[in-house]
Amino acid sequence: MAGRPAHRRRNAARRIPRRTQPLPPRPPRLLPRSRPPQGRRRLPVARHRPRAGTARHRAAPAHPQNPALVGHAGSALSRLKNTPTLTRCRGFAAPRGGCFALGRPDGKKFFCFSVPNFRSRPADGNDSLSIHCAIGTGMPNPPLSRPILMAATRRPAPQLARLALHLACAALLPTLPVGAAFAQPVQASQEAQTHSIDIPPGRLSAVLGAYAAQAGVHLSADGALTQGLQSEGLKGRYGVAEGFARLLQGNGLEAVSRGDGGYTLRKLPAPVSGEATLTPVTVTATGVADERPNDLPPSYAGGQVARGGRLGMLGNKDVMDTPFSMTSYTNQTIEDQQARTLVDVLANEPSIITGGKGGATNDFSAYRGFMNQALTASNSLNGLPGMAPMQFPSTDYIERVEVLRGPSALLKGASTARMGALGGTVDLVTKKAGDEPLTQLTTRYISDSQFGAHLDLGRRLGADKTLGIRFNGSLDDGDTPVDTQRAQFRTAALNLDYRGERIRLSADVAHQSSEVHAPNSVLRIGSVAGLAAVPKAPDNSTPLSPSWGKVQHKGTLGMVQGEVDLSERVTAYAAIGAQRYEAQGNADALDLVDSAGAISLRAKAYRDRYDVRSMQGGLRATATTGLVAHVLNLQLSRLQWTLGTTPTSCRACAGVGTRVPVGSIYDPVFPAAPMVVDPGEFEDTSRVTASSIAIADTMSLLDDRIQFTAGVRRQRVKSAGLGQRTLTATVDTSAWSPSFALVVKPWERVSLYGSYIENLEPGSAVGNGYTNTGEVFPPYKSKQYETGVKVDWGRVMTTLAVFQIAQPSTMAVPGTAGGLPTMTLDGEQRNRGVELNAYGELTRGVRLLSAVTYLDAIRTKTANGTFDGARAAGVPRLRAVIGGEWDTPFAEGLTLTGRLTYTSDVVVSNARPDLTVPSWTQVDLGARYLWQSPLAAKPVAIRFGVDNVFDKSYWKVLHTVGNLWRSNPRTYRLSATVDF
Repeated sequence: MAGRPAHRRRNAARRIPRRTQPLPPRPPRLLPRSRPPQGRRRLPVARHRPRAGTARHRAAPAHPQNPALVGHAGSALSRLKNTPTLTRCRGFAAPRGGCFALGRPDGKKFFCFSVPNFRSRPADGNDSLSIHCAIGTGMPNPPLSRPILMAATRRPAPQLARLALHLACAALLPTLPVGAAFAQPVQASQEAQTHSIDIPPGRLSAVLGAYAAQAGVHLSADGALTQGLQSEGLKGRYGVAEGFARLLQGNGLEAVSRGDGGYTLRKLPAPVSGEATLTPVTVTATGVADERPNDLPPSYAGGQVARGGRLGMLGNKDVMDTPFSMTSYTNQTIEDQQARTLVDVLANEPSIITGGKGGATNDFSAYRGFMNQALTASNSLNGLPGMAPMQFPSTDYIERVEVLRGPSALLKGASTARMGALGGTVDLVTKKAGDEPLTQLTTRYISDSQFGAHLDLGRRLGADKTLGIRFNGSLDDGDTPVDTQRAQFRTAALNLDYRGERIRLSADVAHQSSEVHAPNSVLRIGSVAGLAAVPKAPDNSTPLSPSWGKVQHKGTLGMVQGEVDLSERVTAYAAIGAQRYEAQGNADALDLVDSAGAISLRAKAYRDRYDVRSMQGGLRATATTGLVAHVLNLQLSRLQWTLGTTPTSCRACAGVGTRVPVGSIYDPVFPAAPMVVDPGEFEDTSRVTASSIAIADTMSLLDDRIQFTAGVRRQRVKSAGLGQRTLTATVDTSAWSPSFALVVKPWERVSLYGSYIENLEPGSAVGNGYTNTGEVFPPYKSKQYETGVKVDWGRVMTTLAVFQIAQPSTMAVPGTAGGLPTMTLDGEQRNRGVELNAYGELTRGVRLLSAVTYLDAIRTKTANGTFDGARAAGVPRLRAVIGGEWDTPFAEGLTLTGRLTYTSDVVVSNARPDLTVPSWTQVDLGARYLWQSPLAAKPVAIRFGVDNVFDKSYWKVLHTVGNLWRSNPRTYRLSATVDF
């Protein structure tokens, strides 16, 4: 073409073949008139844009979001015997960039491609450039270290400005035919397709197997290559080759395409000796997950704990940016520990003591030494307070369990009862459909003979997969390790979500129910006068409830929430939900008679109903003033909690108020089932309504190294209580609840913080079993001061928190002549503590999930100073939970697990600070085995665990009024999880 007239050259450049897109006219004088350097021939110039699929020219598609066009290295280029050349094309021009021809020095051109915004160096006419691309020829892909010669242009520029992600490159091996230089259609289709990947960290072999299954490809490998290697997992959208490159980065391995849709794992080849390695200009396309405002924080090293969680109205926060103590347990932890309810997950928390598990009558816990009863609706679901199931929440449909320790008035609003959110709260995050279809079945067994199954289904619909549906259903039924006890649990949950560009919607509906025969009863000692000591706990298999005793729980909830991006800086959100929970039973707690362990039983029939209505809405906005970045939050919320019971509850049995001797806790002799009447219809007996408005501003400067949060919530709490079904008292309280927090990062991986936060609790109504049932205590505003340090060691996270919380304390005054006790407020309980948490991966194959809590809980401001300085009941001084996992090197896929829990002695009752229960230690062990199913190329997991290996029996104390919970017996767990 150089010898043709100028007008013919222009006409040739303008000719466009069929099925091609017109391109802008070539800029004048694109290439110099000079000849290429001596010894290098200029390549033939294409007259038009080549079409993919022709025998002469093969062009890879140039799409900015096609990871198949880019990868770790040029494949066949490194195998050319002679140095390839790179020259500008004259046949067509790329907008704001350049067109290049890649070929051999003998003049045979391979193909043309465009690079936008390209400027070359005019130094000596040559530039050294590494082209990193994936062409799917099945060849190894070492980095290109030979120079590629490029003709200089007359547009001098000091640098390569920017290489686009749609760089397309291809090459030929001299020994292969032209048609074999590029991927086969199947391979090209695979590389052009991206997949949504979500694989937690773990053993490299297991992660690679899971990735191959999710990407839909076959992977063959020698097990010795991955022996002892770990992976941080992968999350996001990736092409097949790019995903393999990400997972294998830094391990000295590569996944080589076989050309038939499969891949082979091998070691990276050593560089050829004698070659000068030049500094490469790398063209890469990183696979980044679709980041959305409601995306969950990623998992930390080890996969058991997330890097952050939802901090109430402040939204999701990284752990290093959180000025409070918080831990977010992932679904991997839930599955690996075979946790069936929230109580099983909270066993990892040293700051939390739980009562009975699924076989208990009620769900009680103590957070940082303060009671938290699930019936008070203190926990939240997807950030909406009061929507978490109110008794033993099932974890079958839960993705994350986010534990926030300490008060949370600014973050989540007021509590609805005194035994609510002072010591801490939990937010449960439901499962949502992933981009890839999910069909997973888990079969499980719990001793003695309780069998169950859990089905998990997930699908996304629509061309862009904007609509998602996730269903979880489970059923467990059979005998427990406690004699005469039988339990059944049923769960069904459905999540629907829509994720648009600016709008995100989600809806959840869940139902769970349980029925327990001979449930574990609480042992009460509050009415025993002259008790010398607490009797030793009986054997764990001894029934502490009559065989005719039964308790039933049933709860249904529904909620809808959504977010709308009003602009790039402002997002509006709203959520509304409702829940109804019903409980009924026919046996009361056991009462201790003497130090020898004699007990009595008071039969009853009861039926209770709890209704919760919750709603919230607000705005989140970002702004910048000078050097300070602001994140502003405005929220309005309303939560209503209503208790309804039946007129004859607690009075349906003959001889109500009288206790029947039933032997001792070591050898109980229960009477025949009494005759009871129907308790009747429900009547509302108490209602608490908490409404509030809150505003907060998080100010950051110096690249977020200093963050200061200031906020306040105006709360109004109305509560009413009924005694003997008549209104006895109402309380209407309003208060301002401010909060301040500071985070300072003096070094990259170190975060120092301090915070002040309050908690407003309504006056609680005295429950049944006391002479002043229905009395409402005045509200109380509690305060917490906390400071701490967090250090990210790379693969291990450590957090240290020091705090102080105060709350008015209650005391049960024994009645006269064996009558019912009276509940009173007496002074203040002040808890000062230190928490140390550590989690992550200590070394390859060894993971840690451990924490230690020291609490100094004393009573102050008591009447006449009688109990000032005395230890508060229900709070151990020291509690430690040390857990770990080990991927065995002698058996691929086998992991051994263990957990040790220690709790020091505890005072039983505020009325008797001299009575204590001894310290106890529990050991839990387990194992799991993961492998790839040869039938369906899907992962299979077998998990086995033993809780309380040595079957230790002991008492647990959670309350200040002298209630004891017996330990759970040795329990075997076995499950098998299969993906279809």
